[in-house]
Amino acid sequence: MSNLKHNPMHGPNKMKLGVFAANAAGGLALTTLPERWEGKWEDILQVAQIADRAGIEFLLPLARWLGFGGETNSRLHCFESLTHSAALAAATENIAIFSTVHTPFVHPVFAAKSISTIDHVSGGRAGLNIVCGWNEPEYAVFGIEKLNDVYSLGYEWHEIFSRIVTGEGPFDFAGEYFDLKGVIGQPSTLQQPGPIILSAAFSPTGRDFAARTSDYIFTVFDDFESGATHMADIQNRALKVSREIKACTACHVVCRDTQSEAEDYYESFAVTNEDKIAVDRHMTLKKENSNSHDPAAYELYRKRFAAGAGSFPLVGSPQTIVDDMQKLHEIGFSGIAASFVNYLEELPYFIEKVLPLMCEAGLREN
Repeated sequence: MSNLKHNPMHGPNKMKLGVFAANAAGGLALTTLPERWEGKWEDILQVAQIADRAGIEFLLPLARWLGFGGETNSRLHCFESLTHSAALAAATENIAIFSTVHTPFVHPVFAAKSISTIDHVSGGRAGLNIVCGWNEPEYAVFGIEKLNDVYSLGYEWHEIFSRIVTGEGPFDFAGEYFDLKGVIGQPSTLQQPGPIILSAAFSPTGRDFAARTSDYIFTVFDDFESGATHMADIQNRALKVSREIKACTACHVVCRDTQSEAEDYYESFAVTNEDKIAVDRHMTLKKENSNSHDPAAYELYRKRFAAGAGSFPLVGSPQTIVDDMQKLHEIGFSGIAASFVNYLEELPYFIEKVLPLMCEAGLREN
């Protein structure tokens, strides 16, 4: 008898919720506050199990190979995504568990075997966050020259991966980047025709890649108006290739009893106590190597880069945060991957105060 479980990414909640970047020291916050997230395994495990019991839909880790320097060298301490997910798959019951994989650094044959393993351990809850790569210094760590068109490799990578996890093989593959003979992988994933695939993308070529390959696009935006414009473009690209795609965005969350408490803490960790050198380096690398944000965002939203890698802020009272979530849903987003300064201290409050209001607003059934 199969141990296939229901993947909550297919569930009825209009706004899926995830915990983002808890596998890395600092999470997404480049702050020097003493309570900053340390990324200890025992704390990550506890957060995962809290989220699992609360009915939160997914865990989404980072894949980082270098830190950003400064006082904290945030994200240097980062658990590898695939093994991290395999461990959490055995320690949770219901939550979807994504692995974040860089296509230039991880071979698709290896990735397919790993994701299939996680899918069986979890009973069909594995997911793949496919990232075609942007951080040039990390390419150097692997001794690889960064491609001008990272998505051309990504398409080949995705095809090979997808053919393996569906149980096809043995097959040969001759492409520009991969020349493979007798490819086969068993077991195939419990989920068929494969795991949920999420693709982190913002640029036009990235959106086209997501539209052709993924179930969800993981993207950012500056404000609700621009977010609606981006969503219309994403859906149009999916329509052109006769596919449907949902959208998820990253948000850094500061939830407190009152708006003023939340805003005061936001100012403290993201401005007064920002790790300035790390923020400067992160923004410089993004500007030079990534098309993940509108160019104006780097000048307008430094605070957001210190707080959450340029993600959208959900800052305020529980009701304010739910009101903003409602706006996100109205412009087309189906999921939010949330980061916190300290996940273990802040996630339980978020679950207690925000989730019931989301149910009242019709964003969630549970």
